[in-house]
This record gives sequence, C-alpha cells and structure tokens, in this order.
Amino acid sequence: MSARETITDFGFKSVNVLHRAVMRLGIGKKGYGMPVVELHTTGRKSGLDRTTVLTSPLQYDGTWIVIASKGGNERNPEWYLNLVANPDVEIHVDGEVHKLRARTATPEEKAELWPKILVAYKGYGNYQKRTTRDIPVVICEPA
Repeated sequence: MSARETITDFGFKSVNVLHRAVMRLGIGKKGYGMPVVELHTTGRKSGLDRTTVLTSPLQYDGTWIVIASKGGNERNPEWYLNLVANPDVEIHVDGEVHKLRARTATPEEKAELWPKILVAYKGYGNYQKRTTRDIPVVICEPA
C-alpha cells in the first residue's frame, strides 16, 4: 500500500468516526440530501461487528441501496469486502434496525439503478471517473 493510500484510508476512517458521532448526537439525518445510515457488517477476518456510516441514494420496499464508492479510490472499501464475505447485514437509521441480506447488483440491475443513483447524488458519477474499477452498487434486501 502506498503512502497516499494509507493517508486516504486514515482520512476515510477519521471521517467515519466523525459521522458516527454526529449521528449519535442526532444531528446528521441527511447527507447530500440522502438518508444517512449505519451499516453493520461482520469483519471477514476478525468476525467482529463493524460499523460504517454511509448515505443511501435509493430505498424502496424495505430495500436499501448503498454505493461502494470510497470516493473513487482504486480499492473497494473494507465494508464492501466484509459484506461480500458475510452478506447478512443490519442498517440502522432513525432509531430503527433493518436486518438485511446484501448483494452486489448485477450489471443489468446496475444499468437500471445507476441513472437514479446519479439523480440522488451526481457525485457518484465523479467518483466513477476517478477510478478504473467498476464501483459496486449494493442492494440490501429484507432477509
């Protein structure tokens, strides 16, 4: 891992800690106009509960969509790697806990969802331009 990637990872982790604190204080209910959620995954190596604060650009029928953008970084975020290994997740939002099963959208599903995601937050398009990896769209559905 390069020094730049290490600094970037430290920055993402620091921002996540700040976002969690803001959520617990009841201040941060919307981020960029989208619901702010706590995603709880199981660490693929440690088996421990891991919490990440994200925004969800789309929600429907008990399903929550989250984007593994990592700001356009060349590597997928750790939370994404965790849910690929252990797809049973929880989303906490507005005091409610949603027990869900996560999966990566198929190419066909992503093609349908991506324009709607960009309507919710055009920044995801900028993140995709920054990286050569295909940014995963994650569908979290009722278990």
